[in-house]
Amino acid sequence: MKKGVYAAVKKDGTPYYRSSITFKNKHISLGSYPTEDAAARAYSQADDILHDPGFSLDSYLTASTKNRNGEPGAPVLPFPKWVTLINFRDNGIYIKTPIYMRKNYFHYYFSPDDYYTFDIDDLFYYSTHSIIRRGGHLFVSDYGMQINILSRYGIKNYGVAGRDFLFVNGDKRDFRYENIEIINRYHGVFCKQHKGRTIYETRIHLRGEFIVGRYTTETEAAVAYNKAASALIRKGYDKRFPVNYLEELSSEEYKSCFQRIQISKKIQMLSPKK
Repeated sequence: MKKGVYAAVKKDGTPYYRSSITFKNKHISLGSYPTEDAAARAYSQADDILHDPGFSLDSYLTASTKNRNGEPGAPVLPFPKWVTLINFRDNGIYIKTPIYMRKNYFHYYFSPDDYYTFDIDDLFYYSTHSIIRRGGHLFVSDYGMQINILSRYGIKNYGVAGRDFLFVNGDKRDFRYENIEIINRYHGVFCKQHKGRTIYETRIHLRGEFIVGRYTTETEAAVAYNKAASALIRKGYDKRFPVNYLEELSSEEYKSCFQRIQISKKIQMLSPKK
């Protein structure tokens, strides 16, 4: 058997080959392959990457690569493993997810020119949670659920860039905390400019959107949403309206705000649902 290659058999009796390599006393699995030759090429390529700084993340885009013996060959290793090996070689830390560490931040890669930037404080989390992309959103699997990574910044799952939060430097792939500015923290609350001043508009969805009212503070607008939702529920509208939790208010402060806040008469005058 070629170096770094181990024969194995699937449950249905089909033979396959596993490849692995040891570097800096770390045993690294390189994956499974249908033939001994493919597994051997994976080992050879990993060995080249780990010992030759000439192999970079951009090398993966090259139509063919050359090993230390000058032999050409297309990349055999999947790109995530390529990133893992190069990061281990350059930074001395083995991370299973496709992360390359920089100073005070890191890149999470999908391809050599497709990556996201995160603070180094998030390294442990993303080294143990793979990012999934779906419908323009980023998720991780956590406790059996798919969680939108925006929730780590206090942004609602349905938050929209430019409306509910901003990327300060304009880079929508830069998720460092200093680059995320939250505009709208609460359900149904939208920050707007009106006649040269900042206001908070509250809307609630019920067979279309109702404007609940416009308020001078975000807190009042959030309470107004709760009040509108309560009014609709009392009228028999059983839609599950989300609740805004305002931890900065005591129970007495919340009660006082709830009682004095005014909401749209259109909502108050809606007929009870039959």
